[in-house]
Amino acid sequence: MGFLDDMMCCEYLIPMTLIIVIGLPLVPNKKLRYYTCYICYISVTSLICTMLLPMVLLRPRDIVNLKIAGKLIGYFTKILGIEWELRGGDVLKKDRGAIIVANHQSILDIMGMFNIWDVMDKCTAVAKKELLYFAPFGPMAWLGGLVFIDRVDPKSANNKLKAAAHLLHSKKAKLWLFPEGTRNKKGKVLLPFKKGAFRVAICTQAPIIPIVYSPYYFIDSVNKTFSEGKMVISVLEPIPTEGLTLDDIDSLKEKTYKLMSIEYEKLHKEIKSLQHADVNKNNT
Repeated sequence: MGFLDDMMCCEYLIPMTLIIVIGLPLVPNKKLRYYTCYICYISVTSLICTMLLPMVLLRPRDIVNLKIAGKLIGYFTKILGIEWELRGGDVLKKDRGAIIVANHQSILDIMGMFNIWDVMDKCTAVAKKELLYFAPFGPMAWLGGLVFIDRVDPKSANNKLKAAAHLLHSKKAKLWLFPEGTRNKKGKVLLPFKKGAFRVAICTQAPIIPIVYSPYYFIDSVNKTFSEGKMVISVLEPIPTEGLTLDDIDSLKEKTYKLMSIEYEKLHKEIKSLQHADVNKNNT
């Protein structure tokens, strides 16, 4: 009887644990939400990756695998209370090879990617090598065609990027990079861009598609609060690279940085008005 009782406990314990974990971000306390939202985000992502591993093993390194994972993880956005708005989606819909460059502020940027993956269709991303060993996300991402690079070895990283970009360009797929190279935690202005994405774009003669995330105004990392809020993902017009050479890397990088900075500043002002509206709403 003891064994059967243990089995029954396990049978109910697992789903109950999942319900509690998924439901934790719904707590009204903002400070508690700050921690539970991130914990639940990582937990749910890990769970979905584990569930999908057997399927992606049947077609390893296929970028369609990431699209499926993105669909499932995207649903969790509603529980976190984040509304994603995509602007300029028609640019992403076009079936062509391209290099996407986006600003990077939070691990939640990945959730933003998942929410627009259907629009991008064929796409993969570049990540630091260390993430490969973060199971189950790392193995799942590798099987999904994610490109892992060693930032300590620039030559090896550039070679990997070029090989991946040429392959994706021939398949009319998009390669997503964060040119800032690391998360911009302060978020007042964009961090300086690194050259990798622009070198790859010129080598493959693929257009650059700039994407700008608005600030996460509803997350306060200093006071540890996480409210509900809205994120805008703004897709700018493609920047052509046909005819450019490696001598044009710096000018291409500066042009892209300037365009994205202007858009980020616009979104920053727009989001401030949303922030004030939320404050007034809470005070009434």
